Amino acid sequence: MDLWVRERFQDRTELGYKVTQVLHHSVSDFQEVDVVDTVALGRMLFLDGMVMTSERDEFIYHEMIAHIPMLAHPNPKTVLVIGGGDGGTIREVLKHPSVERAVLCEIDGEVIEVCKKYLPSIAGKLDDPKVEIEVRDGAAYIAEHPNTFDVILIDSTDPIGPGEKLFTKEFYTHVLAALTENGIMACQSESPVAVPDECVRINRLLKSVFPYVQPYTACIPSYPGGQWTWSFCSKGLKPLDQINESVAAELETHCRFYNREIHKTVFVLPNYVKAVFAGEPAGVAS
Repeated sequence: MDLWVRERFQDRTELGYKVTQVLHHSVSDFQEVDVVDTVALGRMLFLDGMVMTSERDEFIYHEMIAHIPMLAHPNPKTVLVIGGGDGGTIREVLKHPSVERAVLCEIDGEVIEVCKKYLPSIAGKLDDPKVEIEVRDGAAYIAEHPNTFDVILIDSTDPIGPGEKLFTKEFYTHVLAALTENGIMACQSESPVAVPDECVRINRLLKSVFPYVQPYTACIPSYPGGQWTWSFCSKGLKPLDQINESVAAELETHCRFYNREIHKTVFVLPNYVKAVFAGEPAGVAS
C-alpha cells in the first residue's frame, strides 16, 4: 500500500512523507496525536496533523532552543520548559551540569506518554530525578511562579489551538516576571519563509515586553519553509556577552548540531530574515 502523511501548514503549504507504518493514533482532550514511521525522516510525531518532531532532524531544533540561551546564563540552576512534551528540550537542558531542577509544563499528558513509548531517543530523560513534570496549562503555571526560573524555554506548537495563548503579551509579561535577576527566555518564533507575518507579530510582542530581544536561526528540513527562528529574550544579558566555554566544549562532544563556531553565527541573519523582522515585505528577487 502506498501510504503518505501530509501536513497542511496554516492553509499555505503542504509537505508529504511516505509512511512505512502507523504506530499510534489517538485523540486526547486537546488534539489528535499520531506517530508514524517514514522513509525520509524516521519516526515522526504529528499533533493535529502538524509535524512536531522527527528522529532524523529533531536534534537541530532541540539543541538550538536549549544551548544558545543556557550557555549565555552565568549559572542556570532552575529551568522551565513550557510545551515540549516530546522531551527533547529537557534532554538537552540536562546536559548542563549546573542544572538542579528542570520543570516540564505540558498541557497534554498523552503526548508525554506516547513519546516515552514510541520516541525514547527523544523522551528518554523525562524520568530523570532532576525533572519535574507538570501536566497543566503553561500560561496558568507561569503566572503562579514569579522570580523562580533562571532560564525559561517556550517549546510550543504553532500559534493555533492549544498553543495559541503562548503567543500573547499577557503570557510574555508573566514569563518576564517568572525570570530571576539574570533570567533568559528563548522561544520558537516560526518560519520567515512560510509565515513571515507571524515572525513579525511575535517579534513585536516580545519587544513590547522584554528589554532585550534578538532572533536567531537555523534550518530544519521537516519544518515548513526549512528556515526556522527562535528568539533570545532577557532582562539585559546578551547572547554573546559571555559563553560558558568549558560547558560549550563538552557539549560539542555530545551534540550532533551545536558547536561553538555555529553559536557565534546563528545571530547573523540573512538579509531577507532581517527584513522580515524589521516588518518589511519579504519580496522576491528582481
